[in-house]
Amino acid sequence: MTAVLPERRTEYDVERIRRDFPILHRTIRGKPLVYLDNAATTQKPQAVIDRLVRYYSEENSNVHRGVHYLSEVATAAYESARTTVKKFVNARDEKEIVFTRGTTEGINLVMSSWGRRNVAAGDEILITAIEHHSNIVPWQLLCEEKNAKLRIAPVNDAGDVIVDEFAKLLTRRTKIVAFGHASNALGTINPVKKMIAMAHANGSVVLVDGAQGVPHLDVDVQDLDCDFYAFSGHKVYGPTGIGVLYGKQALLEAMPPYQGGGDMILSVSFEKTTYNALPYKFEAGTPDISGVIGLAAALDYVGSIGLRKIAAHEHDLLLYATARLKEIPGLRIIGTAAEKASVISFTLEGVHPHDIGTILDQEGIAVRTGHHCAQPLMMRFNVPATGRASFGLYNTREEADALIAGLTKVIEIFHG
Repeated sequence: MTAVLPERRTEYDVERIRRDFPILHRTIRGKPLVYLDNAATTQKPQAVIDRLVRYYSEENSNVHRGVHYLSEVATAAYESARTTVKKFVNARDEKEIVFTRGTTEGINLVMSSWGRRNVAAGDEILITAIEHHSNIVPWQLLCEEKNAKLRIAPVNDAGDVIVDEFAKLLTRRTKIVAFGHASNALGTINPVKKMIAMAHANGSVVLVDGAQGVPHLDVDVQDLDCDFYAFSGHKVYGPTGIGVLYGKQALLEAMPPYQGGGDMILSVSFEKTTYNALPYKFEAGTPDISGVIGLAAALDYVGSIGLRKIAAHEHDLLLYATARLKEIPGLRIIGTAAEKASVISFTLEGVHPHDIGTILDQEGIAVRTGHHCAQPLMMRFNVPATGRASFGLYNTREEADALIAGLTKVIEIFHG
């Protein structure tokens, strides 16, 4: 049965955007690169690459502590980047923007600093069944340390959090609620604003894992009213090793430092240390200066296109690719939520996902295979692993067609 395909959007100039990404013009194993692994990491536009080169070739210096010219230039660029991030997520103040190594460190910072001070024996932490390991393991560690209990909100067969069950799990013991804005494994976009309001009505603090939210959605932390929001630069066309933790100022002020060292202090003696003001209290040591500056360039690039236009383009790709994949016999899509980011997980009858990935790679097609750091979710759907195609702002319908052709070749190899 042939699926009805959505009409192609014409107002988005994807070919012009593709010209901004040098890596998209190379070949893999003699075939044009078809990069469909954006949920793992995104490619970098020339503007980001150029900004990194400029920093290292013209501005390289440590920040904050120097009075010489290069240090002043680097510091200005570093702090300007903080303002860029503040505006991108609509935080109230630069003090609420803490630079980290990524989403994982942001979550661990909150667990360590807020969690250890506020969670006690018998308390509860609530997450959902579609979380990335980075939003499971830190809370397990805290529960083990504090003799607290980790509660899990279930998901239905479509991959949606069952909101009524989520509500039932909110109790007077629930100290913190942590969930993803969107699932890296299924693409499910959670009703985060509603879930945050429910948690706050219960008196709980809320952390949102925004690793898969920021690249696809227009994020406004004030409108969401989340207490913490963490995301990674490399998921949003920026460098690896750099991330952001947004936190409400009052909460960050009350939290102890996450690490000790240089730049997070005002004064040190052997008897007493006085800590620095926000956000520097949480940024010990020499930061990833180039990463911060590169992240700002990436956010500027995304902003120049417009997240709403990007979201519409990616949604078009999601609908088109989903319709085409449904034409393939024996293919099962895992995760069919009504609200999805541009992520499609799938299995193919009689073929292990790793074999799918290997054969597609021979065609120059990059997808992710495995459990996607979401093993409990794989168990929920009774699959050991899936193939995952994830689309970004530079992908095209023709690349979705290439994926279909590649999967057809997989079937020919395994089933004749």
